[in-house]
Amino acid sequence: MGMDPSSGSFEVKVHPRRENSTVHPGRGPPPPSRPESRASPLPENPTAYDRNFSLFKRWFPWLVPLFVVANVVVFITTMYVNDCPKNSFRDSCVASFLGRFSFQPLKENPLFGPSSSTLEKMGALQVDKVVHQHQVWRLVSCIWLHGGVVHVLANMLSLVFIGIRLEQEFGFVRIGFLYVISGFGGSLLSALFIQEGISVGASGALFGLLGGMLSELLINWTIYANKFAALLTLIVIIVLNLAVGILPHVDNFAHIGGFVTGFLLGFVFLIRPQFKWISQRNSHSRHASPRVKYKHKPYQYALWVISFILLLAGLITGLVLLLQSVNLNDRCSWCHYLTCVPTSKWSCKSQQIYCETTQIGNQLNITCLSNGRSDVFPLSDTSSSEAQQICSRLCS
Repeated sequence: MGMDPSSGSFEVKVHPRRENSTVHPGRGPPPPSRPESRASPLPENPTAYDRNFSLFKRWFPWLVPLFVVANVVVFITTMYVNDCPKNSFRDSCVASFLGRFSFQPLKENPLFGPSSSTLEKMGALQVDKVVHQHQVWRLVSCIWLHGGVVHVLANMLSLVFIGIRLEQEFGFVRIGFLYVISGFGGSLLSALFIQEGISVGASGALFGLLGGMLSELLINWTIYANKFAALLTLIVIIVLNLAVGILPHVDNFAHIGGFVTGFLLGFVFLIRPQFKWISQRNSHSRHASPRVKYKHKPYQYALWVISFILLLAGLITGLVLLLQSVNLNDRCSWCHYLTCVPTSKWSCKSQQIYCETTQIGNQLNITCLSNGRSDVFPLSDTSSSEAQQICSRLCS
């Protein structure tokens, strides 16, 4: 779901792209009297339809922009805490003119960002700390962290394109819960399968928004025009984005977990009343069609109940399994192919890094065992986390 800039287990959440052809109900001209016009989300009685009438309330989007600002502020704070010139060696920082906001060496973090030790300090997802130190909050805090400038820009652009439109249609409460809970679901599934290294990124939450868009289209099927074209376009975009997850160092489990969580939440949060109920409620005609008794159709109620039960059961079960240190790879021998498919161009095996340390007076000699590179550092200035970071650099 995210990335560890200093090790082979560094995972990157890849942002989903926004689809543009989904048709949303709203304003429109009165339908023609032809039979095929019944597929359009408009009143059956054209005389009762006001061209200035919007079927559903439009909300002013403020929460999604606030999320974007929050992610950017957290990233800037992370870079301030990282302080590359102070914690790195031999003037290896990138863009050193930025001072303490300069980036780690590109060999360590190619996304122009902080070190893995800084991300861990700021709340990155690390399964060992979640399980053995009961830091469950990392399942949520990690979705506000990013591995670098490239990472945060890609995710925030996707959030703007996807999230603002959804917030306009459904309001800040539902979209806010959809975003955060989907991010939690993505982190949870990621932690159950990828239990080494650290993980950061908002892509699980973004895939949750895509999942919510798909379920919203399905549960409100009868109010949409051009529904099959919209459905096909959305499915293609989702499949293409999930396919990117088979690349190495991309945590597709976070994408899948976020998508499934958002898909189920969409049936719960994004349900709309059936069109005839809205029409009769807003109709001023005395010759209206027979009144509709129920606000929602039976299939909408069924999907709502089934999705809520599956979502609640899945999140509770996943959290219990995680806190019991269960690794789902032991129970699913083929599931690792969902996040990385090995080819002749790359390997899916995480790189093991080992270093040997030797104390010489008040200095520490660190040697990478895989390539023999070594360097000497003041013992008083080298903590355990910094030694691990130095080892990663020497072996890269």
